[in-house]
Amino acid sequence: MIRPVVSGQPVLSPILLIGQAPGDKEGALGRPFAWTAGKTMFKWFAQIGLDEASFRERVYMAAVCRCFPGKNPKGGDRVPNAQEIEQCAAWLQAEVELLQPKLIIPVGKLAIQQMLPVDKLSDVIGGLHRLQFQGHDTDVIPLPHPSGASTWHRTEPGASLLEAALATIQEHAAWRQVLVG
Repeated sequence: MIRPVVSGQPVLSPILLIGQAPGDKEGALGRPFAWTAGKTMFKWFAQIGLDEASFRERVYMAAVCRCFPGKNPKGGDRVPNAQEIEQCAAWLQAEVELLQPKLIIPVGKLAIQQMLPVDKLSDVIGGLHRLQFQGHDTDVIPLPHPSGASTWHRTEPGASLLEAALATIQEHAAWRQVLVG
């Protein structure tokens, strides 16, 4: 993995957003979801009441892996392997213990797989899942990865399931709490 470590700003929040790993631009910019995928994701959250600046101030952002995994020779970013995920797992566990989030929003299949079994995204996106993660009871509302390379969130059934997920987030008590600021 390629340094630097990228993490969101320290925010005491009832919501924890978990991404896969930073992209190649995030290290230089010093914040998660700072490039193309972030622009898409923050448009989604703006639709339900929080622009990017407010989101970053009110929602704790973490990732399965904290450093850029490098490029995939076949295109896009390389997916972190099991050993890399394990090496970063203690950070996420500590964050869950500290925050005790009421809502976790995993973004993308790798993040979702850390807490839910996933065969197809359509099996898990669009609903609310109550479960125990890192020894903590919480609600989980998964989102697809907002990558420009992915068409899943722009075609059916993905587009409708994304809208259902965002509506479920918007109705959640933890989201209403962060909207107030």
